[in-house]
Amino acid sequence: MTSLKINNVSKVINDASEQTTILKPTSVEINDQDFVVVLGTNGAGKSTFFNLITGDLMPTTGSIYLNEHKLTTQKRERRAKYISQVFQDPKLGTAPRMTVAENLLLAERRGLSRRLFPRKLKTRIAYFKDIVADLPNDIGLKLNTATEKLSGGQRQTLSFLMSIIKKPDLLLLDEHTSALDPQTSNSLMKFADATIKEKKITCLMITHDLETALNYGNRILIFNNGQIVSDIDKNKQPNLTKDDLLKYFD
Repeated sequence: MTSLKINNVSKVINDASEQTTILKPTSVEINDQDFVVVLGTNGAGKSTFFNLITGDLMPTTGSIYLNEHKLTTQKRERRAKYISQVFQDPKLGTAPRMTVAENLLLAERRGLSRRLFPRKLKTRIAYFKDIVADLPNDIGLKLNTATEKLSGGQRQTLSFLMSIIKKPDLLLLDEHTSALDPQTSNSLMKFADATIKEKKITCLMITHDLETALNYGNRILIFNNGQIVSDIDKNKQPNLTKDDLLKYFD
């Protein structure tokens, strides 16, 4: 079953003097429950690829479908009903002056209409205590703490939980551990991997770390010069090495 279908999608930037193609015509299908690692050097097209999916950029050509939804006709706010994202910067994706519990309450309303409504926070506290109890980075002890007072690892753990508290049709992880120290990064990555498998979430993850690419996910997309140059099924290449990946970056 296909979850995400990208058909002949490209992006051309026009300025006063020239046209720059930042993503060449690209077609790819992501299957339901795929966990796809996206690799490539800076400027290879990875972020453009994500931004076209989320609606931060509109394509010059082509179409994007997520299950039955034609994303290319929808604004970013509408796509947020189906797509959640965790960013590289731990400060993004959370409300700094709201507590952990208040942020989780906000995340439960992702994709719903924006209007005034009773918070009913007290009725959700027991549930929030339960879902944060076993989280890494001691976030379970911070339910009533303002998010701005959390460490980077705690804040990124919260961002991840917020992204999946309502199971999305598609989860985008945009270098979500790159700003963290190795130990914190490792604990969050293990938690994310276990959660993605348990909840059977379709996921795309950008990383620059080849070790992470080898250890997680079932598939690798490699971008170079604005296009996908390799689509690797890891189940068919169980002995894949760093050297195998590095050859695509020459």
